[in-house]
Amino acid sequence: MDLVFRALADPTRRALLDELHARDGQTLVSLAARHDMTRIAVAKHLRILEDAGLVVSRRRGREKLHYLNPVPIRAVHDRWVSKYTEPWAAGLAGLKRELEAQMEKVFEIYIRTTPERLWEAITDPAIRAKYQFGAAVESDWTAGSPYRLGHPAAERPLIEGENLVVEPPDRLVQTMRALWGPDAERAGTSRVTWEIEPVGDSCRLTVIHDQLPPNAPAELYGGWPMILSGLKTWLETGQTLTTPGSLMYQPQQ
Repeated sequence: MDLVFRALADPTRRALLDELHARDGQTLVSLAARHDMTRIAVAKHLRILEDAGLVVSRRRGREKLHYLNPVPIRAVHDRWVSKYTEPWAAGLAGLKRELEAQMEKVFEIYIRTTPERLWEAITDPAIRAKYQFGAAVESDWTAGSPYRLGHPAAERPLIEGENLVVEPPDRLVQTMRALWGPDAERAGTSRVTWEIEPVGDSCRLTVIHDQLPPNAPAELYGGWPMILSGLKTWLETGQTLTTPGSLMYQPQQ
């Protein structure tokens, strides 16, 4: 939290986040071109934002692309703001709006756990339901096999797809077809990649949701901050999130 607030305290760094919010996946050159600063100075600001988890960078060929990571903002919301808001979409506190022409979203979070336990939490039906709005996943977790994400209150699966790459406990790549509503269903098939990397006594989990159509509705990728926050909370505390958004699809006790 301290790193997040320190990073946000600087107006230049907030401006860089605004740039990535407007157009995700930018290079250092493109970001520096919009500010009266040297590339070295912009790179220093980006490093501080990366250290705080607010920006995630990924190599694509010879380019290094930078992405806004809303997960830390979600954590701030869950700790201080959620009691004052009803819609879970307000969780990004004004930093997230519906993005059109967005083809790829990258989310990163650090969780104090082992790769094996994190892999189990992603693939086990009972655990998955604890942090993904009460929905459980079913699959035999082999490459080429199907998977389905279903909810007890739904007559058909909410999500279905194919496991493209299954490399426990490091990497899982899946197609994703959302079936929970007309807009989501019209968006067709996208791809989700889970990457697990041990870091000390913790793991860095990176989720890349890409191959999204230019007009993909925000509901396809907007739930990831809530899901990953719930995953972290469950693994580190054994508790489920109690924010309004995290409970809205949970079975009534």
